[in-house]
Amino acid sequence: MTVLSHTMDPARAHPAPARPRIWKQLWLWVLLAMVLGVVLGMEAPHTGLLMQPLGDAFIRLISMVIAPLIFCTIVSGIANMADMSRVGRIAIKTLAVFYAMTLLAIVIALLAANILQPGVGMNVDPAALHSTNLADYLNRAEQITPMAFILNIIPKSFFGAFVEGNVLQVLFLAVLSGFALIWMGARAQPLLDVLDAGLQMIFRIVGMVMWVAPVGAFGAIAFTVGKFGVASLASLGTLIGEFYLACLAFILCAIVPIALWCGFSPFKFLRLFRDELLISIATTSSEAVLPRIITKLTEAGCEKGLAGFTVPAGYSFNLTGACLYLGMATIFLAQATNTPLSFAHQLGLVLLMTVTSKGAAGIPGAAFVVLAATISMDHTIPVGSVALLLGIHRLMSQGFTPTFIITNAAATMGIAKWDKALDTEQMRARLG
Repeated sequence: MTVLSHTMDPARAHPAPARPRIWKQLWLWVLLAMVLGVVLGMEAPHTGLLMQPLGDAFIRLISMVIAPLIFCTIVSGIANMADMSRVGRIAIKTLAVFYAMTLLAIVIALLAANILQPGVGMNVDPAALHSTNLADYLNRAEQITPMAFILNIIPKSFFGAFVEGNVLQVLFLAVLSGFALIWMGARAQPLLDVLDAGLQMIFRIVGMVMWVAPVGAFGAIAFTVGKFGVASLASLGTLIGEFYLACLAFILCAIVPIALWCGFSPFKFLRLFRDELLISIATTSSEAVLPRIITKLTEAGCEKGLAGFTVPAGYSFNLTGACLYLGMATIFLAQATNTPLSFAHQLGLVLLMTVTSKGAAGIPGAAFVVLAATISMDHTIPVGSVALLLGIHRLMSQGFTPTFIITNAAATMGIAKWDKALDTEQMRARLG
């Protein structure tokens, strides 16, 4: 009888999945759809505007399964751990990593804005920037208070969180349900079997929906280019370009240390999520790719339950891309309106925004609302200056949404390594 050597190649123990032919790969079709969308938006702007429902429909198709997916994944993961103390340790480690990343994002945003100075020399008069749309954002900003954040965690009913699609509320319910199943012991097994079967069904639905991702990307990009055009961005193009550079710098600063610690290639890690990055750039929606992120992290060696817990948690507590946006936007508005701000004042404003952003879950245009709310409360930067960013908020979202996705995924890898829940052989086979 042949005995297998204990030094067997890890790649053979966990072979990487066969790569499909180039014309069968999703990222290629999404990229082609985005190019066609840009061409349509430039050549026929009015027709491009009519394509918006295609992007919105794709996001809705994915959003309809987000709540049950998060619930089933987290409940199953916690119940299978059968150790409430470990769940608590994972939660503490998750928050620690998330807030370390948040602090890094704040530092990079402030350094980039102060060094590059995108708003210097604009000499904008805030009184001339009246916008009827701004009042709507300011009304939403009034909803953001610490008490509102606490109350927003608790749903009005068990099924209310699923109806509203509030990620934070579903996360809260899932943790409670997971603990309850642990206490039930063996009697919970039939329900766990049902949850696992339901989870498999949801992933099959996601697989079907992703076939229309290129159509959604085409519609979303055609609408964006058709609405804003290329020439109209010249006045604020410097801010957009410098913001994208800050996002790239943050991604490298966040991923490289985690990659070195865990032992994977940062470039292969980025390539692993290329489909999701392209989709998020086109649709400016991070929720649209949440199911696939959990799946790919599991394939890369993360424990399924841990990935199912930390990735959804990041949607409320690891808003790194939004922090970059808030930091650069705040300093830009101060520079554009010639409002003097000390570095300590800048840091205090952005730190306040990272707290108030937690209360903006479920509010449309959350990052922009948080910006307007904080500036309104501070009474230093003219609140009317926020109207400067109304036209380019979506374009900046196309920078901070993929930034959030990739850094949230990298944070999950780091947390899995820290908790000894990372299969290093499987990770090396996929990302080595």
